[in-house]
Amino acid sequence: MMRMTTSTKQVHPTTQYALDVQSGRIVAGKYVILACERHLRDLDRQGSDDFPYVFDEEKANKVFNFAEKHCRHIEDGLTVRKGDPVILDDFLQFIVGSIFGWVHQVTRLRRFRKAYEQVARKNSKSTTLSVVSLYMFAADGEGGPQVYTAATMREQAKVVYDAAAKMVSTSKQLKKKISLRVNKMFHKVNGGKMLPLSKETKSMDGFNPHAGIIDEYHAHPNSDMYDVIVSGMGMRRQPLLFIITTAGFDINGPCFQEYDYCCKVLEGTLVNEEYFIYIAQMDKDDDIEDESNWPKCNPLMARSPEGMQYLRGQLNTAKDKPGDRRNVWTKNFNVWLDQKENSYMPMDRWRLCGASDLNPFPDLTGMQCFVGMDLSKKIDLTSIGFEFPLDDGRFAVLSHSFIPEETLKAKIQSDNVRYDVWVDQGWLTVTEGSVVDYREVQRYMLELAEKNGWKIQEVCYDEWSAGLISQELADKGLQLTEIPQRMNTLSEPTKNFRELTFQKKIIHNNDPVLSWAMSNAIEKQDHRENIALDKARSTNRIDPAAALMNAHVRAMLRPKPRKSIYKTRKIEIL
Repeated sequence: MMRMTTSTKQVHPTTQYALDVQSGRIVAGKYVILACERHLRDLDRQGSDDFPYVFDEEKANKVFNFAEKHCRHIEDGLTVRKGDPVILDDFLQFIVGSIFGWVHQVTRLRRFRKAYEQVARKNSKSTTLSVVSLYMFAADGEGGPQVYTAATMREQAKVVYDAAAKMVSTSKQLKKKISLRVNKMFHKVNGGKMLPLSKETKSMDGFNPHAGIIDEYHAHPNSDMYDVIVSGMGMRRQPLLFIITTAGFDINGPCFQEYDYCCKVLEGTLVNEEYFIYIAQMDKDDDIEDESNWPKCNPLMARSPEGMQYLRGQLNTAKDKPGDRRNVWTKNFNVWLDQKENSYMPMDRWRLCGASDLNPFPDLTGMQCFVGMDLSKKIDLTSIGFEFPLDDGRFAVLSHSFIPEETLKAKIQSDNVRYDVWVDQGWLTVTEGSVVDYREVQRYMLELAEKNGWKIQEVCYDEWSAGLISQELADKGLQLTEIPQRMNTLSEPTKNFRELTFQKKIIHNNDPVLSWAMSNAIEKQDHRENIALDKARSTNRIDPAAALMNAHVRAMLRPKPRKSIYKTRKIEIL
């Protein structure tokens, strides 16, 4: 229902934007609508016993005026020229006005300690961050403010910092009070400093951030920079962590986790009164080719004919060059894709193969299966995969992995993965010592098979593991098949497994470790277009997926057996 106002007083730009979105005068997606409804709802309850915050229009106006008076555009844009004063567009007035206008009714300190803005490329992200960082550095009334523009690498951290420094250099008033040095600026009056922050930063003496600015958080492989800023803000009265990003293509990364949390806050599933959130994206069932949807993710670009033409060109490029699709979808249309570069498995297809009420996991009691093993050397997981050919032409797959107890904590830190949660949930087993005891892995396999009456047809392993296969398997009379780890051996099974997934002929039990491994897997290709699984970086474990591929090499030959080209043998009893 539209909020009405009977007051003759002019509506503040922050609130006017919210009203325009709510009424439909401004086209917006679900999460922008929810953010606007949140603002209007908070206006109705401001200053109440259970909501001690009020909207101070003057505090919001102070930032708008600072931008117009002291900040200049540093390059030409679609609607501005280099040197023009920065006049915030309506959606930016909503964002900036909300962050700085909402304060505690008694202390008058800012309500929002964190802000998350997700919007497509070329929608004034860097300009906004530059204005906010300079205001908090030079005009926020804080003694000795420390402002950091953060990224994993120095060059990325300098993007926002350099833009702010150029704004300082074009302002007579700011130049009088701010001293610019190489990658650092100092305020001569309030004693503050501003600099880019990355893992390469050598000295962090006296680290006490008033503002932490994170640009393009989707590109961060872990939350290290986020964590170091938040941990250092404890002694500030009204600090701000401001994240601005486009969507990305790694749903296991810290940005997607932050995005997912923010969606839940806007939806009301979670409550966080100190977190401002603005997510400009198309809705779930929107057609990306329908231009009427583009303002939802491009609140600035989609307003001008030149911006619309640019977006058309980007979309056409993605159609003509499928390799560009990932960047166009995420950067220009702000769509999250679970797809790494050269990704092996589209994860939306993988999820459709997960067991559910409408697609129950089959009863595998007494069935035949093929076992694949991927035995770790030092840093990887040790994994086993079970594959069951079903009578209806599908394949049911299961997986289990192992990790040494002495390296568990270190791997949680190095891989930025909560292995301990998977251990508690039963998807991952911890073994004693610093390396996995392969006899324990094999006991697990045999005990599970015996418990469920499975008939293991073959145990498939790579050549590196040959010396690790224990006598226990031979004693059970199991057939052991060595799978050469060559591309011409693995290519057809790897392609076939993906084709079966697309056809929904794979069914899995939603094992998060296996799904994580599938999302990590990229494909490497030789000159004959043979493919095999690989990983983009060392911490992207793919062992559960690799074990399953070893099993599929043999399982795919069923239920239509044919003469094998693979080396099959039984371990002889010594």
